[in-house]
Amino acid sequence: MRFNYWQDFMSLVFPETCCICKRSLFPFENQLCRFCIARLPRTDYHLLPEDNDLKNKVLGLAPVSKVISYLRFSKNGMSQKILHHIKYKNKPFLARRLGYMYGDLLNEHGYDNCWDALVPVPLHAKKRKARGYNQSEELALGMAESLALPCRSLLIREIPTQSQTNKNRKERWENVSDVFTVSLPKQVLDQRLLIVDDVMTTGATLAACALAIQQYEPESIDFAVLAAGK
Repeated sequence: MRFNYWQDFMSLVFPETCCICKRSLFPFENQLCRFCIARLPRTDYHLLPEDNDLKNKVLGLAPVSKVISYLRFSKNGMSQKILHHIKYKNKPFLARRLGYMYGDLLNEHGYDNCWDALVPVPLHAKKRKARGYNQSEELALGMAESLALPCRSLLIREIPTQSQTNKNRKERWENVSDVFTVSLPKQVLDQRLLIVDDVMTTGATLAACALAIQQYEPESIDFAVLAAGK
């Protein structure tokens, strides 16, 4: 990639820095430096997508086949810092970059023909307007680009919900169980859909999305998230 003098000057005055460690990025780096990429707490859920602890969380809640996560969530760890940047530090392109990287990993492990479309978990319109973007949609767009699949906004969050952070499993389910509707039912029938979210704790939000979609008879529903804990 060639840089003109103006780009060289701007990179010296306002250098791009790694979202995690704040090192200056080289021209070939995007959002994250190579050192932080090497330290990402990746999981191996894609190796056993139908038999893992994430799948067990949603058994009986939703008709889901595969449940996978790119990163392992740990409190005060690297994954939590990444999620904080994506949600509260105006870093939509970090989510898209990580989505693209996750898509590459899935391609390497034979997921290139698993789905017909990716479906991001939606934000309520007021929250999306306040934030300026939907982090789950940015993640899904990155994955979709890498996997060469469409990203379809099939879901609407009709009711604004309270934060899930301090709720127990039962309260989380009650908070989201009836808030999602499907905007384009004809794009669900006989489709293999991957619902994408930024983080999974109990799986209540993803399960509620799956139940809203299931009534329109997709062929299959899977879940993928950026980060999840056991």
